[in-house]
Amino acid sequence: MKNTLLKTDEIGIFSLGGLGEVGKNMYIYEISDQIYIVDSGILFPDDRLLGIDYVIPDYQYLIENEERIVGLFITHAHEDHIGGIPYLLRKVKIPKIYAAGIAVDMIEHKLGEHKDVKSPQIEVFKAHYKYNFKDLEMSFIRLNHSIPDMFGIVFKTIHGNVFHTGDFKIDFTPVGPPAEYDKLAKIGAEGVLCLLSDSTNAEREGLIESDTKIGKSINELFSKIEGRIIIATFSSNMYRVQQIIEASIKNNRKIAVFGRSMERAIEVGRQSGYIIIPKGFLLTEQEITKVKDSELTIIVTGSQGEPFAALSRIANGSHRQIKAHKGDTVIFSSSPIPGNQEGVNKTVNKLFRLDVEVITHGPLADTHTSGHGSQNDLKLMLSLTRPKFFIPMHGEHRMLKYHKNLAVDCGVKPENILIMDNGEVAALTKDTIRLAGSVPAGDIYIDGTGIGDIGSAVIKERKTLSEEGLFAVIITIDSANKKLISEPSIVSRGFIYMRGNEEITKEFALLAHKVAKEELNKKMFNELNMKQRIIDTLQAKIHELTLRNPVIIPIVSDLKSN
Repeated sequence: MKNTLLKTDEIGIFSLGGLGEVGKNMYIYEISDQIYIVDSGILFPDDRLLGIDYVIPDYQYLIENEERIVGLFITHAHEDHIGGIPYLLRKVKIPKIYAAGIAVDMIEHKLGEHKDVKSPQIEVFKAHYKYNFKDLEMSFIRLNHSIPDMFGIVFKTIHGNVFHTGDFKIDFTPVGPPAEYDKLAKIGAEGVLCLLSDSTNAEREGLIESDTKIGKSINELFSKIEGRIIIATFSSNMYRVQQIIEASIKNNRKIAVFGRSMERAIEVGRQSGYIIIPKGFLLTEQEITKVKDSELTIIVTGSQGEPFAALSRIANGSHRQIKAHKGDTVIFSSSPIPGNQEGVNKTVNKLFRLDVEVITHGPLADTHTSGHGSQNDLKLMLSLTRPKFFIPMHGEHRMLKYHKNLAVDCGVKPENILIMDNGEVAALTKDTIRLAGSVPAGDIYIDGTGIGDIGSAVIKERKTLSEEGLFAVIITIDSANKKLISEPSIVSRGFIYMRGNEEITKEFALLAHKVAKEELNKKMFNELNMKQRIIDTLQAKIHELTLRNPVIIPIVSDLKSN
């Protein structure tokens, strides 16, 4: 089905996730009626999405236009870029997935966990590969990020080059292979029609430290610590994990790993060669008790204060294998993601109560650096590529606005910059850029095994239950004989304590009795009407007496005597 928002010669660019938010990245390029999907990520929910595991984009547009999809192209292996792939494949037929390096291993591992998903062919590309499609040559530019094998994507179209950076920072002394700045300069010299660039750190001034410097800092820290080291970082940050391993070996420490995602990342990293642990240095759970504290490093998940991660369970005292004690040093080799600060603070406070040393990133210890470029990095990208048109991506709305200002400073005309929301379609030619309209782009909630089963009404109800509690009224009736068989009984959960509040619960029961009798005596009895009247009447009375609004559930049992 052709996109009616676009004119015949226009390129369409839009996002189903990643604009106005950090996460859920999925960008769509429509070129000569063909659809190219870049990334398929998840968003980790905040506190208001009670019980939700992940948030994914609404794939409706892709479902309706499945026959035009060429493939899914992956920039790198972070969860906010590949975590949605199993859910996408359940809904949409993708002819081929294009990925490089560590991303291939991570995707294969992920799909292996979802046995019900049939994987398409994974085409493994390298930095020098080029693919020719209808009116398009696609190529790749290696950039630096906090995970290996991060690639920007160049769409060479009949109108000019469109460049999608993916996540990046400028690091002149990276841990892994250097970025291909020569390719950036080359497409800049050819002319970049439109740049889409990472906005995560668009508000941040100053220098983003090199990962190499962080490695030296971690090694220096380890050399000063006498007791056991427990260190938490992102499992996906393989460069950091390898630096921790190297610092441990230099300081004669054996290594143990706890946390499912960390164990998986190290397994994949060892298979791909990014994680190197000499024989005899990686301990099993049973072996850690045989090693002195001064000769042990424990690498764990939980750097963001996640409640069920290994570090949180250690802080709670509920971890089966590891009990923190005096003499331990806990290091956070990460910075809190926006929204996670409270969880991190709780974990830190609990660790202090256990009388352990806690080191977080700060002026006294460089234990973390961002994988996203600051303002200077973003300006350098703009200066190297010199785009005619610019769409800031990957960021909350204020980040996109800051990035727009940086682009203007670098010479991009303000009228040539589009700040967009998910679903809004940019239409591009060699001379013009415009907002052409929008396609469906909402949030789909993953709750356990359910995809999209939970809507905003259920989330609202969960929030009410968590704050206001539940109030149930159980009534037995005989509608055939218009009789109330028993007095209404009241059950309260998380609303009021029944014992000690007998008078108030009796008043609610009498009110329910009165409404039930009135409804039974009506010429045309309707059970749904009875339930709704009980809810409305009790809701008003409960709020009047308690100023609370619990979820009210009337349960009516109708005997219907003959």
